[in-house]
Amino acid sequence: MSWLQLRITTSSDQIEELERALLDAGSLSVTLLDAKDSPIYQEEPDATPIWQQVEVCSLFHDTVLMQPIMQQIQSSHPENSPLSMRVETVQDQDWERAWMDSYHAMRFGHRLWICPTDAPAPEQPDATVIRLDPGLAFGTGTHPTTALCLEWLDGQLLQNKCVIDYGCGSGVLAVAAVLLGAAQVIAVDNDPQALTATSQNRERNGIDPARLQCLSPEQLRASSVPLQADVLLANILAGPLQQLAPELAHLVAPEGKLVLSGLLMDQSESVIGSYDSWFDFEPLAERDNWIRLSAIRRYIP
Repeated sequence: MSWLQLRITTSSDQIEELERALLDAGSLSVTLLDAKDSPIYQEEPDATPIWQQVEVCSLFHDTVLMQPIMQQIQSSHPENSPLSMRVETVQDQDWERAWMDSYHAMRFGHRLWICPTDAPAPEQPDATVIRLDPGLAFGTGTHPTTALCLEWLDGQLLQNKCVIDYGCGSGVLAVAAVLLGAAQVIAVDNDPQALTATSQNRERNGIDPARLQCLSPEQLRASSVPLQADVLLANILAGPLQQLAPELAHLVAPEGKLVLSGLLMDQSESVIGSYDSWFDFEPLAERDNWIRLSAIRRYIP
């Protein structure tokens, strides 16, 4: 079976109306992609970030006549803003399986590996293996910021430590911390799908839920037990990291460690400035213009 995919380039302020028009026209799905290969920045912790120029990809059965749909979409759009539209044929396949066929075991640091569920374990006596497949909240270690955090974790002694993964996504950092020996790990995210994905990856790796808890920020704040972690990792974005600085600083024990990522090189100074009342920063790590910051919590009486 094949499908027809209509690709429309538009501005971010037109997305909602365009998506509704496509679904009314019989679209089976609508996906948003970056049209200009540009980074996005989430200004509010609960906001949904989006690019300025967006490619809207809409899927239809191959029996649908596309020309009338394209005319209908254009007619509902402002006359002074013509849409760039094109149609292409897409062959049917198992999309998740097709992606996983190109997803292989990866090593981070010396001993930490991420492997697909059905891949053989690496032939390394001291290997620590995370079993991970793409799922609801995508995060498999392939992005530079995730890789930088995994490499940092690989170099730590986490036995008997409490670790918080704030903004856990798929939970890859939380799972890694448990498998590397942490006694207690708390994965925090405001997206319910991320918490579901983290729970699934916890189960996939045979981790006791008592060692890896999945909580929303509200649940973490409502905890009756004061919590201060030995390690806190937050691989999110610059805006939320700056806004959350007092809260995250409070969650790190004196002489505990803080790791911040999801940042571009030119954002490092402003983020460090948000935390330097509490932390002493170490030299940053960089990859492909993305950076990781690490710091030690000062003892403040």
